[in-house]
Amino acid sequence: MRILFSLFLIGFTSIGLNAQQVAVLQYGGGGDWYSNPTALPNLVKFCNDQLDTTIDEKTETVMASDPELFDYPFIHMTGHGNVFFSQEDAANLRNYLISGGFLHIDDNYGMDEYLRKELVKIFPDVELNEIPADHPIFSNHFKFPQGLPKIHEHDNSRPQAFGITYNGRLVLIYTYESDLGDGWENPEIHNDPEEVRLKALRMGANIVKFAFEN
Repeated sequence: MRILFSLFLIGFTSIGLNAQQVAVLQYGGGGDWYSNPTALPNLVKFCNDQLDTTIDEKTETVMASDPELFDYPFIHMTGHGNVFFSQEDAANLRNYLISGGFLHIDDNYGMDEYLRKELVKIFPDVELNEIPADHPIFSNHFKFPQGLPKIHEHDNSRPQAFGITYNGRLVLIYTYESDLGDGWENPEIHNDPEEVRLKALRMGANIVKFAFEN
């Protein structure tokens, strides 16, 4: 993968060679990091079918403080409630992200107030900013001219994508009031119309493509 080869060429060896596998992030605080268990495997299958990627459809789980975090170029995080990163977690996540890793956080409803203060531990010197609709992540394969799509209503607020950029590279995207992960789940779980699921999967595929190519 481009991300790994480019890091190798400039002398970084932090991200491991398990480049064709992605993982769910396990975190502390009591939040249900394990929610939406079918979401990431379904997204991987969609990417393999639609983008010709060759990602292992067996996804893994990795803890925020685990050195194995560096084995995965793409990490997905979700949940409904409390999030807590220890200083060890935050340091490991920061090193992972600045070494070439990518984190997608999807608020499954209710994690926003907890998450934001924890992200400050990872990047105390970088702001979390809204990503505009003309950013390449919304058009690199599937087109979303209005930006992040709305998948579930919740508070009827507009969907927003936020990001952290480090040294000119987007290393983290946080999708809020969209609930992409629910749209990735097996269709019988939320009974979403097929066009809604397709929007969610397409947006997820754009995120994966962006993470692997930048």
